[in-house]
Amino acid sequence: MKFKRAWSLLAAMTIGVGLLAGCSEGGKDESSGSKGGDGDIKIGVNLELSGAVASYGTSEADGIQLAVDEINDDGGIDGKKIKIIKIDNKSDAAEATNAAIKLTTQENVAAIIGAATSGATVAQAQIANDNKTPIISPSGTSPTVTVNDKGEVNEYVFRTSFIDPFQGTVAANFAANDLGVKNVAIFSDNASDYSKGLASSFKKDFEKAGGKVVAEESYIAKDSDFRSTLTRIKSAKPEFIFIPGYYEEVGLIVKQAREMGIDVPLMGADGWDSPILLDLAGADALNNTYTTNHYSADDPDGAVKAFNDKFKDKYGKSPDAFNALGYDTVYLLKDAIERAGSTDSTKIKDALAETDGLNLVTGTYSVDENHHPIKSATILEYKDGEQVFNTKVNP
Repeated sequence: MKFKRAWSLLAAMTIGVGLLAGCSEGGKDESSGSKGGDGDIKIGVNLELSGAVASYGTSEADGIQLAVDEINDDGGIDGKKIKIIKIDNKSDAAEATNAAIKLTTQENVAAIIGAATSGATVAQAQIANDNKTPIISPSGTSPTVTVNDKGEVNEYVFRTSFIDPFQGTVAANFAANDLGVKNVAIFSDNASDYSKGLASSFKKDFEKAGGKVVAEESYIAKDSDFRSTLTRIKSAKPEFIFIPGYYEEVGLIVKQAREMGIDVPLMGADGWDSPILLDLAGADALNNTYTTNHYSADDPDGAVKAFNDKFKDKYGKSPDAFNALGYDTVYLLKDAIERAGSTDSTKIKDALAETDGLNLVTGTYSVDENHHPIKSATILEYKDGEQVFNTKVNP
């Protein structure tokens, strides 16, 4: 997912030019000890641990720590323990850039996990490519994370989550085929590429399925009163409303829509996934709402159940999708290091690109030529404040 506010990648990259100038070419030499002291494998973690979307980053950090503890307790990777170097990017793209510079040029990490959002991950892409250090975003769903505006693949950038167009397609097909609706409205965040991209994908595929979009409205991040726009949407008499936004605004939209008597199904994407959504909207208002997501704690899959139990034992609560994505990202990286037989960053990058059929908690994972994952999506339904597994959709 992308940051909701505008940011300047050019300005962020300018900060790092001087620091990058002295970086050596090629993958880092593991024999030099640059990968970590005392035989450790140093992994950078560049996440949104404070700021506007801290809910995502802190959840992923918990999942990462669980996986690292498991691996280290089991002897590490090829006998080497993982050492995490964690930096808070404060939900800011420029901070994410600075963190990536520090992790690659000062800490000399073998790879970076993060950021949680697409914007903060894209801000690191040139640094990753220039310093030949793999970056894996657990949840950066925009296609631009791995493929730049010129259509070129960011060689050293990967992701664990599926991409936004897939989410939009899954939501459109669910509305048309599973819910059987014919007329829908779309209410998206006009300041968010994440939201606009999902809205575009949903519209295209819903119309392709024979449906009609009877209203398209937008809001801007940090808005708090949506009643006038919801009145226009209500007058169009949709049978379903697609709201591809982030939890802060979506919680208020859902609450106000229900207060106005809008009782049709509402649906969003992974940007809804935060406990704060329930606090803002209320359990009753969230009934008859759905989201596309990466994981469900109610999924009957055995690997999911095992993860749930381990997470609950460590943290005393049920995991969410961002916990699972953080956890899976560590195991994705572990698999690549083992297949590479090395902590050399270039060899790890090559192994990541060749990942095929890796079984993870959030699905069986393969990588295509654009570094996009090929994996399933989950549809969740809210019932009395709880996320309930509805179905799983394969690509």
